[in-house]
Amino acid sequence: MPPKARDLAAPRIASLVPSATELLVALGLGPWLVARTGFCTHPRAALAEVPKVGGTKDVHLARLQALAPTHVVLNVDENTVATFDAMADWGIERLVTHPQGPDDVPALVEQLAAPFAHLPGVRARADALRAELALALSEPPLHPPRTVLYLIWRAPWMGVAQDTYIARLLAQAGWSPLPAVRGGERGAARYPTLVPGDPVWGQADEVWLSSEPYAFEAHHLAEVQALAPQARVRQVDGELCSWWGARTAAGLAYVRSLRD
Repeated sequence: MPPKARDLAAPRIASLVPSATELLVALGLGPWLVARTGFCTHPRAALAEVPKVGGTKDVHLARLQALAPTHVVLNVDENTVATFDAMADWGIERLVTHPQGPDDVPALVEQLAAPFAHLPGVRARADALRAELALALSEPPLHPPRTVLYLIWRAPWMGVAQDTYIARLLAQAGWSPLPAVRGGERGAARYPTLVPGDPVWGQADEVWLSSEPYAFEAHHLAEVQALAPQARVRQVDGELCSWWGARTAAGLAYVRSLRD
């Protein structure tokens, strides 16, 4: 049987992106997953037997290649160009994702479903997800907008640029994310560093401390409150704010619910 036909009949999918791994399972592709990163933790039960191949930035390439994937899912923000380039001669399909806001997620669902649409239930699950997203995206943003500084890191403090998925999720729900800068298609500028005394601290109605990638805890609230004394400071669920795909609709509902 030609390799291409064999791959279509029984793909071997590796996902190096936590959000994509969750989405692949939601599409019914869990049985065809042969590799994931250590950060791909949802849904836990479905991934328990799927081998880990390192982290998103430090993929164990030899281990990954030994698992003989036919398709590898990557992401512009999560993975490195070196990882992408290392697979150039593996004879596999590299699916590169880069959703920069909730509006991009319906197309993303189709991107990850289309190569596997011949498999049982995949097309129906993709259509259901897209319908759920359409409903969530059709809900008008809450007004008036309130400014929010979303922090993803400490020492140094780091926020999110306007053109990231997180900032666009906030804007879709009616928040006005700070700082008012764009980070470009890729790179560190997408997650700008903030210093004490930066005017942005005083511009925020609220400051949110994400639960990931830095695990902000309750004792950090006072530290941030001192930097932005006028703002309401609170902890938020970083997975709901940053994981795109299967939980985008839930993320929008969650961010809207914070407008209490």
